[in-house]
Amino acid sequence: MKAIKYLFIGAMMSGFAAPATAQDEKAVIDQITNAIKSKPADLDAQVKAVYKKYKKNPEVLVAIGQAYYDVKDTAKARTYAEYAMKQKYSPAYMLMGDIKAYGDDGGGAAAFYDQAIYFDPKNPEPYYKYASVYRKISPTQAVAKLEDLRIQRPDIAVDALAGRIYYTSNEFDKAIAAFSKADKNKMEERDITNFAMAYYFKGEYAKSLDIAKFGLQKSPRSAAYNRLAFFNCTDLKDYDTALAYADALFNKSDSAKFSYFDYTYYGNALNGAKKHDEAITMFKKALEQEFDSKDKRAGVIKALSDAYSTQEKYDEAIEFYDQYLKEYSTPTATDHAGLPQLYYYKSAKVEGQAKTDALKKADQLYAELMEKYPDAAEYATFWRARVNNAIDDDQKNGLAKPYYEKLIELYSSRTELNDSDKNRLKECYLYLISYYARVSNDIPAAKNAAGKLLEIDPDNTIAKQVMEIK
Repeated sequence: MKAIKYLFIGAMMSGFAAPATAQDEKAVIDQITNAIKSKPADLDAQVKAVYKKYKKNPEVLVAIGQAYYDVKDTAKARTYAEYAMKQKYSPAYMLMGDIKAYGDDGGGAAAFYDQAIYFDPKNPEPYYKYASVYRKISPTQAVAKLEDLRIQRPDIAVDALAGRIYYTSNEFDKAIAAFSKADKNKMEERDITNFAMAYYFKGEYAKSLDIAKFGLQKSPRSAAYNRLAFFNCTDLKDYDTALAYADALFNKSDSAKFSYFDYTYYGNALNGAKKHDEAITMFKKALEQEFDSKDKRAGVIKALSDAYSTQEKYDEAIEFYDQYLKEYSTPTATDHAGLPQLYYYKSAKVEGQAKTDALKKADQLYAELMEKYPDAAEYATFWRARVNNAIDDDQKNGLAKPYYEKLIELYSSRTELNDSDKNRLKECYLYLISYYARVSNDIPAAKNAAGKLLEIDPDNTIAKQVMEIK
């Protein structure tokens, strides 16, 4: 076995002894790179053989170092970068800069990238790498470094590189300004994508769509461009066009990979186009994907509930909304208010005991809402009044009366009332007028309520009629 092993190494070394042409070097680089990735038992011997033959060839040395870097063996990557640096080879300094950056030494990385620029001032890559690590300290100063590249290489879309730096720093206004100066015809696909994304993140969907369409003229099967066009059209409520781009993304794009976000947007577009059953299918498909947070998954569950609610399928809407509240980490008072609202909507679509049960559940949930969120007392009290009025629709038992009276009391401390407040108070007084006049036959109390109503609605016909009763 040992003899066979050494025979193999010897054969390999004899192969490396062939005349060194560019094609030979590429073959050697590919061979040793694959070996480092696959980690055969005789890897050290293979690398040693290559090094012995090519120790004066910095390109091969850097390739060895890069291969070690790619498998996260930075110690050996550094060794071969240092071998190549002895020959003042720019890519060796870039590799050393990458190693420093991997170790979170941004200053050290920038220093090596600067040396790479010194030895090859026309190569744009070390400029961009320098700016990339320096952007964490100062994106503006990082971009300033790119101005040196503009002098050396006027043919390079330096403004696009500046836009890339600002974009990765989440400075979207500056990214847009930089990208806007660049010739889009010379920009890389990732920069056109980032240009469109910067507008998208700022909510400028029409402008983002224009950039995505430009990209699609060059690359109609680009998943990135079709996705952006799809998202922007959905947010612009142009649902039919959005669905056309969705079809292009899912069925006519190269190397497209899909996330829960894609399926969620698909569901939103289908909902907007009133294709609710298909939307529900997409939301359920979204829930089958991986999520990077429970809250994002909860958001899709709520979207699914909303889709069922749109179809007035309230049992399903309630089921998923309840699940949403249980999975979402920080539900607000508004979130909690959504569930009793669904029970109230359900009550309007059913009869008999089912109607009563839905209304009682809504009343219970509004009571819990008020207890959990004291600031929601006015809202919860108003809805408890409405719900109880629906339970006692002939007002015979006056179930809503204490809630309407409580709401009047809560509003009594207000110095100013907005239109929503006034509308709620009108409902309170109209209920009390009806209750006193029809159920308890207490005309003075009915007139008192009518007088209060006229204070906020001087032209109210019903209140005027009550005031005229003798």
